[in-house]
Amino acid sequence: MFIDLRSDTVTIPSIEMRNAIWEAETGDDVYGDDPTVNKLEELAAEKTGMESALFVASGTMGNLVSILAHSQRGDEIITGDKSHIFRYEGGGASALGGIAYNIVRNNPDGTLDLNEVESAVRDSNDYHNPKTSMVSLENTQNMCGGRAITAAYTNELAMLAHTYGLKFHIDGARIFNASVFLDVSVDSLLKNTDSVTFCLSKGLACPVGSVVCGTADFIQNAKRWRKVVGGGMRQAGFLAAAGIVALDSMIDRLAEDHSNAKKLAYGLSKMPHITIDPTAVETNLVFFEIDDPYIQPVTKALETNDIKGASKKKKWRFATHYGIVESDITFTLNVLESVLHG
Repeated sequence: MFIDLRSDTVTIPSIEMRNAIWEAETGDDVYGDDPTVNKLEELAAEKTGMESALFVASGTMGNLVSILAHSQRGDEIITGDKSHIFRYEGGGASALGGIAYNIVRNNPDGTLDLNEVESAVRDSNDYHNPKTSMVSLENTQNMCGGRAITAAYTNELAMLAHTYGLKFHIDGARIFNASVFLDVSVDSLLKNTDSVTFCLSKGLACPVGSVVCGTADFIQNAKRWRKVVGGGMRQAGFLAAAGIVALDSMIDRLAEDHSNAKKLAYGLSKMPHITIDPTAVETNLVFFEIDDPYIQPVTKALETNDIKGASKKKKWRFATHYGIVESDITFTLNVLESVLHG
């Protein structure tokens, strides 16, 4: 088996998940009569402090149906320049909804400058402007190193959005990582939030799926858009069963991933030819750079020792997750050390 550090999406379902999938009671979810999907949605709404929830195929789908439910064709949404919505979702809001992106820079800690967000809000009385419909924040912020964003800041941004009559959406693909790192409940991170998407298929280790949460009216609208984009699944209870196991038993163990990421980051920081700030590693994502002459030797050594990582030339990301244990981190560091010190 590889030590697969490419992403927290590569996990293998636990025995408990496999058993739950095998034993799941199912129905037709498009008709709303799959009891296992219904149970997952109720549990997700409870965990997030929202009125209602909707099971979707992926985080990208969850963000897309949220944007479409909050916006009209010709509207504009405000999001970070390093946000997943802007960078990695195929321009879906524009392609399918005719919705534009107004980009505000992400600070190194993943936050958006409140003054810059306020300046980005369009004057809807000026017919030259598109209408701003929504502000989005990502927590944890992937491209900023998996940084966890506090409830206090999130509430400030939510209140700013609401001052201008805008909806406030959280791309919470890894919101449970933020919750565990900050030692606060997920619902406290979502105070005054209109909607959130979170992934079951990342740190929570499910094979498939994400959940969108919000008001009952919003979820009804999002469900319509889920159907439009082809996300109406039938006997989806087989997939939802794993999500129930995840929400019941996979949240607290995220602390293990964070600990392994810290060990990896501090080990890398002691090696020559690597640039990393280990103090910036808060959750399960470790970003670092390797000096050009050492990229190929490192790549070869990792491949030879069955270790996979995500890289774009000199920039690398390792992600810790369910299935990665402390001895895997030690082995990976030893392999890298043999090359870089050698």
